[in-house]
Amino acid sequence: MKPAYKMLDEQTGRYLPFVYPEELPFWEAARRHELVLQRCDGCGRAWYPIGPACPHCFSTKWDWSRMSGRGTLHNYVVYHKAWTPYFESRVPYAVVQVELEEGPRLTTNLLGCALADIRIGMPVVVDYEEIPGDITLVQFRPAKEQS
Repeated sequence: MKPAYKMLDEQTGRYLPFVYPEELPFWEAARRHELVLQRCDGCGRAWYPIGPACPHCFSTKWDWSRMSGRGTLHNYVVYHKAWTPYFESRVPYAVVQVELEEGPRLTTNLLGCALADIRIGMPVVVDYEEIPGDITLVQFRPAKEQS
C-alpha cells in the first residue's frame, strides 16, 4: 500500500484521504474488510481519530483491536451542493456520524439508504467501498432487522 494518496483523485473525481504511516494498520485492515481501531492497554477504551496516546487516560500503551462493526447513527447532515464532480449526480447526499458499540464515532457515508429513511438512532453495520487506486473506504449501511 502506498504511504499517501492525493486529495482529489483524477480517476474517480472524489476526495480521498491522505494515509499517514501511523494510520497504515487502519487502512490495511479496511482493505481486508476489517474495522480496527486503537484500544488502550490501561483503560481498555477504543478511540478515533488515530493518535499517539489514549484520549481518555493519556496512556501511550495501546494496540490495534478489531471492532464489532455495529453501531448507531448518531447524527447526519444532508448536502445539497456538489463539492467535486463526483458528487454532481449524487446531490443531495448525506454524511453521517456513527457511534460504534465500542464507543468511538466515525464520520462516513451511509450506503443503501434513501435520505428519507435516515433516522438518528438507527442501527448500522460496517461496509466497505473499494476505490480504484488501492484504497478501501470504511462506510456503513442500515442493519437488517432481527426477527
